[in-house]
Amino acid sequence: MAASNRVLLGLLGYPIAHSAAPAMMEAAGSAVGLDIRLHLIEVADAPPERLRRILDGIRLIGFAGINVTFPYKQSVIPFLDAMDPGASQIGAVNLVTVRDGGLTGHNTDATGFLSGLRETIGEAVTSGPAVLVGAGGAGRAIAWALAQAGVPEVRVLDQDRSRAESLARDASGWGGGRFVAAPDAASAMAGAQGLLNASPAGMLPDCSSPVDTGLLRKGMWVADAVYHPPLTPLLAAAQAKGCALMPGRAMSVAQAEDGFRLFTGREAPPGVIAAAFDRHIGGQ
Repeated sequence: MAASNRVLLGLLGYPIAHSAAPAMMEAAGSAVGLDIRLHLIEVADAPPERLRRILDGIRLIGFAGINVTFPYKQSVIPFLDAMDPGASQIGAVNLVTVRDGGLTGHNTDATGFLSGLRETIGEAVTSGPAVLVGAGGAGRAIAWALAQAGVPEVRVLDQDRSRAESLARDASGWGGGRFVAAPDAASAMAGAQGLLNASPAGMLPDCSSPVDTGLLRKGMWVADAVYHPPLTPLLAAAQAKGCALMPGRAMSVAQAEDGFRLFTGREAPPGVIAAAFDRHIGGQ
């Protein structure tokens, strides 16, 4: 391919060796005639000054943009030049585009989760209260999606109660239903129709569930942002109880499709990103 067709991308986070992002972006690029190279920028515990230097490098070296994952979805924000409205409202970014030397933050976790939720769960999301576990960057993105989807009440759980309270306050102004910080999992799950995991629980090598699976009931819907493994301990327990499922795959594929559009201005051909995701996960 000609050099003019080359697109340099990155993924910033830790740990990220398992990420499907390179496989998805590079396959989509190949399908439309772009030579995409996505580099893993695996950095643990980067202090603010190091993050600033990394983002300056992204700006200067010629990257079209980067994805941002745990633990930097909020800590990169001070070093950006602009934020799109959704990302600004959420207060977290998972994608940064470079245009004319400027860095703009976006949140395709939020738009991708919303697309995945509508595709897998559909109108059932509005049937009653839902429990959201995790109030970090991913949790804020999912809360935004739940507000847009019209979930009537969201009960937020986090190991840090103050963080859950902060998200509940913020999300209550996003034009959706009621958001409240829940005191514990048992009370949160009482009468809930949905459960969403936005925490790292269940991501390999971890084999835990974000809540006691004995709290699940037949007829609930359960969504997990974790995609490695494809069927997390939470989803396996939910499947056994007859719950409707949204696996992390749905969010990952949809957010990658949104990201490809932002990075390149092109649409990925249908099914290409999903197939690349499945090949990558199947090969691990």
